[in-house]
Amino acid sequence: MAISAAREAVLRQAADYLLTARRTATPIPALPEVVVPATEEESFAIQDILAAAFAPIGGWKVGAASPEGVPFFCPLPAAWMGTNGTVFRGMTHRLRGIEAEIAFRVGTALPPRSTPYTREEVIAAMDGAYPAIEVLESSYVDPLALPREQMLADLAIHGGFVAGPRISGWQEIDWSQEHVVVTADGVVRIENTGSNPGGTDLVRLLVYLANEGAARTGGLKAGDWITTGSWTGVTWTSEGAEVVVRFNNAGTVGLQFERVIL
Repeated sequence: MAISAAREAVLRQAADYLLTARRTATPIPALPEVVVPATEEESFAIQDILAAAFAPIGGWKVGAASPEGVPFFCPLPAAWMGTNGTVFRGMTHRLRGIEAEIAFRVGTALPPRSTPYTREEVIAAMDGAYPAIEVLESSYVDPLALPREQMLADLAIHGGFVAGPRISGWQEIDWSQEHVVVTADGVVRIENTGSNPGGTDLVRLLVYLANEGAARTGGLKAGDWITTGSWTGVTWTSEGAEVVVRFNNAGTVGLQFERVIL
């Protein structure tokens, strides 16, 4: 269902609240009731407004609530991306949440087309898979306490991204048996095996993004990063924390949060 012009104006107000909270590092308890998105479609419309404000976009996060669930996706601002070992600095890094993920990078563009891309075509378009960390930040004081629509509107609480080295032979990995360990300052915080809630068929998520997602993404571009869901849930860290994610076959990736000296 198309969003009316009047409703679009309301959603732009919601986006303004979220933008101000992000840019000034002044989190809000929740969106005012009069501008709360009523559906996922409205949440995605707010995401698109935020994406335009934080352009250019460097990729997409895609995931699902279950192996059979319909995937959902969110834009990743390029300015929030770092390289392996990056130190994340600045007042906007308040929550310092992290998730261990497997990411893909698009090697050959997949523009929108009338015939759906096949699984084989999507795999061939990827330049590889990578261990990755998604940083979680939010416009909200406590984003996980809010309804799903408000969390999705806030760029699905995305706040940053780093990828490690390309995974050798990623197509031969049995993802259902892949083990991951997250440490912060050398202390194990969580470890899991085959634990992505969207399932271990990661290519399913890429195919969805390339086909059903094309109306919003405008197609996948060469160089786009695509994250495919958390293997560890959210791990909240602290100022100065050095975070390392180790997959047993997919490799290692790390980052650090700046220690603020007053």
